[in-house]
Amino acid sequence: MSRRVGVRRLVRFLVSLAVLVVATFAMIHLIPGDPVRAALGPAAPVELVEARRAALGLDRPLPEQLVTYVTGVFSGDFGTSFVTGEPVGEVILARLPNTLSLALLATLVALLVAVPLGMWAAIRTENGRNRGTELTFSAGTGAAVAVPEFLYSIALVAVFAIGLGWFPPAGKAGAITYVLPVAALAIGPAAMIARISRVETLRELGKDYVLLARAKRLPAARLHLRHVLPNTLTATLTVGGLLLTSLIAGGVLVEYVFAWPGLGLKIVESVTQKDYPVAQGVVLVYGAIVLVVNLGVDLVLGTLDPTSAIKEA
Repeated sequence: MSRRVGVRRLVRFLVSLAVLVVATFAMIHLIPGDPVRAALGPAAPVELVEARRAALGLDRPLPEQLVTYVTGVFSGDFGTSFVTGEPVGEVILARLPNTLSLALLATLVALLVAVPLGMWAAIRTENGRNRGTELTFSAGTGAAVAVPEFLYSIALVAVFAIGLGWFPPAGKAGAITYVLPVAALAIGPAAMIARISRVETLRELGKDYVLLARAKRLPAARLHLRHVLPNTLTATLTVGGLLLTSLIAGGVLVEYVFAWPGLGLKIVESVTQKDYPVAQGVVLVYGAIVLVVNLGVDLVLGTLDPTSAIKEA
């Protein structure tokens, strides 16, 4: 990947980050009414509301508030919780590892299941063979993609936690508590990646180098694992990177169902309690993670697939 393309992608990342920071700052000012009054309740004395507004800097001119907010964000100060008085940064740091561990494990599980499954389906259905396998695979993965993660969460809790009693229904207390939430997050993405993996594998199996390798009687396992698999991973890595960002930001309801002590549960609690600085900080962190992961995927793919960088340049 050329330096010019790398710089262009970095500039695009910085511009997106600046837009994200301004958008999250605007959140608290776009809420109808007075957010401090909403958080403290209608019965709170006027003096208390005004004192809290002054303590939070919400009585200052808007440009001054923006400068203070941006300076605080880049120094690690995300403000103070309306409800508990804790620094928002500490709340996020306490919850972020739980969200990241869940998303990373779900992504890893989805990839480890989906890529072999997609390749197996492609090899079984190559040249129109085994139409029953193709129909079953397409119908099964299509249905799995269509079901939302929170429905998987409810079903898994009902069957494996309440019905069979194999796993705890909620909370985080050891490795066993990861099983159900990771499964709920991974099922749909695994089905989607399996479909993409099958299409990419079928495309590779039709290329000349595969026909030549078969003519030379190269063992099937060696052909598929050493030659076909690496050539199918570009699309899989692209989807995997996007998948990671979607699981981090989209696992809010899964965390809520499993009472998982991550950012997803915290943002639900903060919105319910009208704790807007916490919600603001969590949204900012979610957005920053999405931008960083997308930048990383762009750079990795630009290195693995130079043609994409050439086209962009």
